[in-house]
Amino acid sequence: MTSLADFSAIDIDGTQRSLGDYAGRVVLVVNVASRCGFTPQYAGLEALYRKHCDAGFTVLGFPCDQFRHQEPGDEAEIKRFCALRYDVTFPLFSKIDVNGDGAHPLYRWLKRERPGLLGTQSIKWNFTKFLIGRDGQPIRRYGPVDKPEAIAPAIVAACGS
Repeated sequence: MTSLADFSAIDIDGTQRSLGDYAGRVVLVVNVASRCGFTPQYAGLEALYRKHCDAGFTVLGFPCDQFRHQEPGDEAEIKRFCALRYDVTFPLFSKIDVNGDGAHPLYRWLKRERPGLLGTQSIKWNFTKFLIGRDGQPIRRYGPVDKPEAIAPAIVAACGS
């Protein structure tokens, strides 16, 4: 069986990280972008992270530039934008693809495990969210229009707090 811990990714500072570092935590994986209509969700994601971090929750942000070039910056620019504009403290990773032949293996797995509406596996837009339980298994997929605060009850339930 595959789990979140089986994957790795390069963090925003260029260091290869095992996602096994988040084993035992409830995780919200989100493809993010800094020039999108949903970009203000960074504030809600950060609020969730700060509120539930001590209960064993984290957000993992994966910048993606596959949707109308809405994440054009390099990693340094993305990190600076997130820090200055939204005071983001949750982990961010280097830009990845979430669709197509070059899709990151994590996203290939997440899309297969939790397909979208009508069984579609592709990610339709920025700020698609996957809630992953403490066991490393995807619980639910949320669309870009699902605001972070609306996911809070599911996070609380998954954290057991």
